[in-house]
Amino acid sequence: MQEIKKYVEDNRQRFLDELFELLRFPSVSADPKYKGDVLKTADFVAQKLKDAGADKVEICETAGYPIVYGEKLIDEKLPTVLIYGHYDVQPADPLELWETPPFEPTVRDGKIYARGACDDKGQFYMHVKAFELMMQTGTLACNVKFMIEGEEEVGSANLGTFVHANVERLKADVVLISDTSMISMENPSIETGLRGLAYMEVEVVGPNRDLHSGVYGGAVANPATILCKMIASLHDENNHITVPGFYDKVVELTAAEKKALNSAPFDLNEYKEDLHIKAEWGEKGYSTLERTGTRPTLEVNGIWSGYIGEGAKTVLPSKANAKISMRLVPNQSSDEISALFTKHFESIAPDYVKVKVTAHHGGEPVVTPTDSVAYRAAEKAIVDSFGKEPIPTRGGGSIPIVALFESALGIKSVLFGFGLDSDALHSPNEKYDIYNYYKGIETLPLFHKYFAELSK
Repeated sequence: MQEIKKYVEDNRQRFLDELFELLRFPSVSADPKYKGDVLKTADFVAQKLKDAGADKVEICETAGYPIVYGEKLIDEKLPTVLIYGHYDVQPADPLELWETPPFEPTVRDGKIYARGACDDKGQFYMHVKAFELMMQTGTLACNVKFMIEGEEEVGSANLGTFVHANVERLKADVVLISDTSMISMENPSIETGLRGLAYMEVEVVGPNRDLHSGVYGGAVANPATILCKMIASLHDENNHITVPGFYDKVVELTAAEKKALNSAPFDLNEYKEDLHIKAEWGEKGYSTLERTGTRPTLEVNGIWSGYIGEGAKTVLPSKANAKISMRLVPNQSSDEISALFTKHFESIAPDYVKVKVTAHHGGEPVVTPTDSVAYRAAEKAIVDSFGKEPIPTRGGGSIPIVALFESALGIKSVLFGFGLDSDALHSPNEKYDIYNYYKGIETLPLFHKYFAELSK
């Protein structure tokens, strides 16, 4: 541990400077106008893998943005760790809510503020620097493969094709992913499950054009009003989702599982204070930790209609749209839930509007084992680095490729994140603590050490 700490301390400023350089690329995969920046980011990642000591570094073309691959195979008798991350980021909108520009990383109170600081540039780059550390100190204990993609934030549409076409090249004993969070640095944790995702877009169409709200208002159905009513009906008075069949395959936690989940450190008052809300909201009969980790949800991600520019324009809009995501739990299928939602949403549309439902991307929920060699290696690494046992938790987010790796490569993943839930992922003023960044670089080599030892 002292050798690790010394290397990190000796290279502390360089590690931070390189991350800042990475964060300055506006690698927004959802917006075609950033295509050049996304490709430049892939070039940067590839070069840094080479600099760290990786062999066979390749920018692998796909039908979308490329996947950066690299490897270091030191002994076929040793276990192999496949490291996954993503170099693309969410759009920074709304820009006016950022305190500092999203692609000009800024440090305030020991935290790096930038889009992608935590999700996932700051986290995947910890692995690159931890790999460099192991190479430079002669302590690399496992074979290592890197697969860093550029389309995670738009559903990883081309990753499945790449994985299935490269099963032999990607052969490994475990996938190591840092794209999740811990409870806190005082209470380290390892996520043992993720929810799945079904992402939909709906459109409600009324008259064939925008109408004068004085001439036609009250006589023609307003698509914006109808859409709002339809969306509101998707939850009942207990905030239970009303789509028929939605909960049919959901398995309730046992009393013991509930007790274990709710024993994790959590202060509801701090939670509300952090979010500036007076009260929590959610499905009746479940705690906040259960709602965010083990229950399925349905949320509106965006809604638009009519005139939203400056000033006033009195129109009755022709159509209204919304984007809706559903987080899924084990046994639910994204395809099945998408079909159930489509059928239900079309069925509740009144005759005076037409409805179109489009399924975008999805992913399956996963639960990772806590009795595996890889999990125990992560556990021992946390104990050495933090001085205490990690708490197993369930993550509320989705990383669809975890299920893909299991089905296509036949290997489980370890979700070894160092972010915090309060890091404002996907929001303005995304941040990542500098302490967490360095702590990750210090802890990851210990995972490799113990994974090699425990695999013997």
